[in-house]
Amino acid sequence: MRKSRFISSLVVVLILAVALVGCAKTTTPAPKADTPAKKEFKVGLVTDVGGLNDHSFNFLANKGLEQAVKELGVTKGVVESKQMTDYETNLSRFAQDKYNLVIAVGFLMQDSVTKVSALYPDTKFMIIDSSITDRPNVASAMFKTEQCGYLVGVMAGLLEKTPGIPNALGKNTVGLVGGMAIPPVNDYIAGFIQGAKSVNPDIKINLKYTGKFDDPALGKQTALTQIAGGADIVFHIAGGTGTGVIDAAKEKNVYAIGVDADQNYMAPDNVITSALKGMDVATFDIIKSVMDDKFKSGDVFFDLSNNGVGFATPTKVVPKEVVEKVNDAAKQIKDGKIKVSNEMPAGYK
Repeated sequence: MRKSRFISSLVVVLILAVALVGCAKTTTPAPKADTPAKKEFKVGLVTDVGGLNDHSFNFLANKGLEQAVKELGVTKGVVESKQMTDYETNLSRFAQDKYNLVIAVGFLMQDSVTKVSALYPDTKFMIIDSSITDRPNVASAMFKTEQCGYLVGVMAGLLEKTPGIPNALGKNTVGLVGGMAIPPVNDYIAGFIQGAKSVNPDIKINLKYTGKFDDPALGKQTALTQIAGGADIVFHIAGGTGTGVIDAAKEKNVYAIGVDADQNYMAPDNVITSALKGMDVATFDIIKSVMDDKFKSGDVFFDLSNNGVGFATPTKVVPKEVVEKVNDAAKQIKDGKIKVSNEMPAGYK
């Protein structure tokens, strides 16, 4: 009898256990809230007429955009302007396509950005090298390139006084090749002249403007003329036109100073340094600010104090003592002991 009761109790326990397991298996978890899909963030870049292969400012701005693609996951669009009349159309195209940020590379786009940004107030714009302060949707990346121009000017001025420099022509003469006589070009030139004259008051500076940023052949011919006149260092501030200046230095086996980016790779034995302009840094920073809802309109300044400008590591042609003096000048600029003006010196305007 006891055995029968025990078996009956065991059966009841097993039935309850099976029932509980069944309930556990059929329990439906509470539905999860849908995770919103990540919204696409689009950045459009409009180059100046020099195009992406200028080895200079257009190239650097695109480099900053490429970094944002890689690190921030943005979707990019790039259009190269073939002529100045393309600016407005190219900028408008990105705005019409609802891009989050539209980047205009260069001072020459000021009028077009001013007009298009007013037509598309919900679109953020960035312009490089031009100050637009009356638009709440426009950020202007401005660079104190007179500072880095000063430093490479000090280097050139000292080299002209240093005996024993290979391939020196001994004429105490340097050449400057500008693209157009506009502020982003003249800031470099003003700084260079001040720097060179500060260490070598008697230096001869031959300044020529080509009027173009996309004509390497014209740049080369201009530099060859300067070299024939005794210039053994040529500094270009001419975008794509400047690649011809470097070619001329290479052909005549004298020295060149690059601009914006480190251009030593174009002629390793001839490009002794480059005046650097951190447009890639500025482009990336402003893209990120828009993504983080921290966009600020108006002027955003880049200079020696925040590594926005500088100079590339000089080649071995430049003596150590010259490099030390250039570094000291950089420190004095940062400390406020040297004030560099972006005003063109008398006689060069």
